[in-house]
Amino acid sequence: MIDLRLLREDPDRVRASQRARGEDVDLVDAVLSADERRRSSGVRFDELRSEQKALGKLIPKAAGDEKQELLKKAGELAAAVKTANAAQDEAEEETKRLALRLGNLVHPDVPVGGEEDFVVLETHGTIRDFAAEGFTPKDHLELGEALGAIDVERGAKVSGSRFYYLTGVGALLELALVNAAIEQATEAGFIPMLTPALVRPRAMEGTGFLGQAAENVYHLEKDDYYLVGTSEVPLAAYHMDEIIEADKLPLRYAGFSPCFRREAGTYGKDTRGIFRVHQFDKVEMFTYIAPEDAEAEHQRLLDWEKQWLTALELPFQVIDVASGDLGSSASRKFDCEAWIPTQGKYRELTSASNCDSFQARRLSVRMRETGDGKKVLRPLATLNGTLCAVPRTIVAILENHQRADGSVVVPEMLRPYLGGREVLEPK
Repeated sequence: MIDLRLLREDPDRVRASQRARGEDVDLVDAVLSADERRRSSGVRFDELRSEQKALGKLIPKAAGDEKQELLKKAGELAAAVKTANAAQDEAEEETKRLALRLGNLVHPDVPVGGEEDFVVLETHGTIRDFAAEGFTPKDHLELGEALGAIDVERGAKVSGSRFYYLTGVGALLELALVNAAIEQATEAGFIPMLTPALVRPRAMEGTGFLGQAAENVYHLEKDDYYLVGTSEVPLAAYHMDEIIEADKLPLRYAGFSPCFRREAGTYGKDTRGIFRVHQFDKVEMFTYIAPEDAEAEHQRLLDWEKQWLTALELPFQVIDVASGDLGSSASRKFDCEAWIPTQGKYRELTSASNCDSFQARRLSVRMRETGDGKKVLRPLATLNGTLCAVPRTIVAILENHQRADGSVVVPEMLRPYLGGREVLEPK
């Protein structure tokens, strides 16, 4: 949720942000109108309550007809107070309902546009010339099946399309990636976390996933739980309704969890293999920090992601995601996209988002600091960054490190987590 004071003082900035996102600009005026009703109804309620209290002091001192008149007026006031209180509550609820639909304010440096309007910031590594090496690269599914690592046929038999089994060295490769990612994160000062995969509605709404992203969320209606699409959700809600002392910040967590996504709207896209699936495992970095330190932390998250992809010896590029592709919570997002040889293009592997105080306001997470000798409470900032989305990382490793005979060279960094294995050999 954005700061309502900022909305009142600079509505044009919020309108510009909504416009850049390709979202409803008229919503800004609807929120302003509801907020004005909220504030005016609050003033009216306070005035009536004050009058009611003053009258309450007069009644015990009155007698006879005067007392009867005062009692009659007290009854009328009580009804008016009840009505005013209901109007205040209604306006408060309407303001909140509408404000929750507003996306976060887009950072001024974000490129404006849709999915294809990103800006490439950096390029790392060297793309292999398979033609010069004398063979045509196989895609990850052909490699994975030959290695006995991936089984999508039985995944579809058991669960339907976009499900899969990781078998043999495929399962070992996932475990190696997860352990390596957690070790890197722990060395960087993150606290490792195993998080719930089911959350209550407030946690999902508070992180901003029940707006434009709702179509991709699995909802268990009978129990009113949501399956998370990322451990960002339980990590953001971990300190919900809490006050964190400023000297404890930053708090950094590395969450490992299964993730579930409906992939609505992607019919016909990435249907082969395990690049776009309904269930996968992921290691996610998450930070609580003072708002003034958020941009520097955003760069740190990106640097840790670059360190990870470099260690996996993958060619990749870093992009500044365009405004229309940010998602409601992020003010700015950097993606790292690895080169996928058989697709002939870069595809997203990691993502780092600065959410400023947007999620913290919605989840009521505040920081307490001392200013001018007084204790001050204010919303803090939250950021998240994917370290390892397992299936996509496996796709990139298999395709970029394959050899002509169908074997796959294990990146040196991963070898200690695979018992020293240097090459994955076809069955």
